[in-house]
Amino acid sequence: MYPHTSHEHNQPILDVHKLNVRYNGHPVLQEITFHLHAGEQVAVVGPNGAGKSTLFKVIAGVLPPSSGQVNVFGSGPVGHVCIAYIPQRSQVDWHFPVTVADVVMMGRSAKLRPLSWPSKQDWKLVHEALATVEMSDLAGRQISHLSGGQQQRMFIARSLAQEAELMLMDEPLAGLDTPSQESLLALLNRLQQKNVTVMVATHDLEQAGHYFDRVLLLNRRMVGFGPAGQVLQPEKLMLAYGGRLHMVETEGGLLALSDDCCDGSENPE
Repeated sequence: MYPHTSHEHNQPILDVHKLNVRYNGHPVLQEITFHLHAGEQVAVVGPNGAGKSTLFKVIAGVLPPSSGQVNVFGSGPVGHVCIAYIPQRSQVDWHFPVTVADVVMMGRSAKLRPLSWPSKQDWKLVHEALATVEMSDLAGRQISHLSGGQQQRMFIARSLAQEAELMLMDEPLAGLDTPSQESLLALLNRLQQKNVTVMVATHDLEQAGHYFDRVLLLNRRMVGFGPAGQVLQPEKLMLAYGGRLHMVETEGGLLALSDDCCDGSENPE
């Protein structure tokens, strides 16, 4: 277990500077620079293979950069227990025999002493996290019996039990029906009230523009970063998506339709 890294609270919660990632000699991310302040909610959008998952893994300290810097409260990401990385649901073994409460308690593992059992305070935080995501009644349920929306809320509860200040969520809305998506987006809004910073990778440009403070438009390079009205412009979208994006005039305005499949081939594993 890494020693916990201290915070410099006069620094941005996240500062990415000239980040480059190469895999097998090929560029995955190039010259990415941006910073976030505590409590911001940012949508990360771009075509498959754009580097969204890779960016999250570097920020979480799971993957090292080839060059450039990623700082969390003034220091590198390794050792920061304030970062929670929530992977795509397809990367999780949902048949592993654990309950919802077991998974949420995993968020406390970095703060437990070696060979020690969870304390009453640890369990208190777990139950508070489950209450926040409205899953208290599902604490004893096996994770294989959860719906897609419940799976995502369980991982958010684990992040809350971890006392995470920065959540990185990779495609949390993918495959969910409309009510489940709306419930999850409402939960993200409640997290903002707790000053939790959230980055969400998504393919839904309408949701990115409507629900998030800023949008990071990515295709290996950063095409745009800022308020949705400035970033989700036709010229920037065409630059990011190329021929895979079609712009259609509707009564409600300009609609962007992507030809992306769900390949998820950007991951450098």
